[in-house]
Amino acid sequence: MLDVNLLRKDVEAVATRWRTRGFEFDVAAFNALEADRKAVQIEKEATEAKRNALSKQIGQLKGKGGDASALMAEVAGAPEQLKALEAKLGEITQRLQPMLMGVPNLPHESVPVGKSEEQNVEVRRWGDPRKFDFAVKDHVDLGEPLGLDFAAGAKIAGARFSVMRGPLARLHRALAQFMLDVQTREHGYTECYTPYIVNVDTLTGTGQLPKFAHDLFAARKGGQEGEGEMLYLIPTSEVSLTNLVRGELLSEAGEIAGARDTWSRALALFEAVHDDRSIELQRRLDELGDSAG
Repeated sequence: MLDVNLLRKDVEAVATRWRTRGFEFDVAAFNALEADRKAVQIEKEATEAKRNALSKQIGQLKGKGGDASALMAEVAGAPEQLKALEAKLGEITQRLQPMLMGVPNLPHESVPVGKSEEQNVEVRRWGDPRKFDFAVKDHVDLGEPLGLDFAAGAKIAGARFSVMRGPLARLHRALAQFMLDVQTREHGYTECYTPYIVNVDTLTGTGQLPKFAHDLFAARKGGQEGEGEMLYLIPTSEVSLTNLVRGELLSEAGEIAGARDTWSRALALFEAVHDDRSIELQRRLDELGDSAG
């Protein structure tokens, strides 16, 4: 989520940068909410200052043996006033939160503006694309003889899922084990096995919700039509790992840089980029995820 202070400092400049990536921010709505927030905040601070000043006067009068009943009556209503103002601030924050949670990242100033990949700028090139003297096969043609079964995946789960059998399934498992062994034994990572299903707060913490709710697989306790808590399948292991320290302040270098290594079965739903056979869309293959906790 973008730091709200950037918007408060110059919302028009931020909105202009968002427009370069096709996102239109409601500047008028934000300014209206900010004006309300400032007004309530000023009133709250003034009420607190008045209460403190009156309390000080009451103490001074009582110390001199004077009658402080009038001042005490005046300050008696301060708690309820402050409570009401806090409620107003909370209401404004609740209205502001969806606006902030739905915004994309700001593009860097150096990023060229364009409407499609045709406007992409080649920054550098390393080496030359490999050329083959034979017809190149895609992953489907290569994988099917080795045990990549799309028909079985579609039968038990749906289009764009697959089943791995025999040598391909063994290779898949071996790659995961190889990665885990190298990272944990040679590079100081701590192996973690995290839940595949997480709650709303977890996915909100890593930015998938609310923006990408339509890309996630969701399940509700008690059935989809029930009233139980909504849970989601993680799109990547970093979601679980990052949230292990959600709400905590990490001060030690070891805590901040503490590496964790996971093997998560990550599921996500993406739009087609090639065809219905593409396992790129499936993202069901166990993800070999390295992440910093």
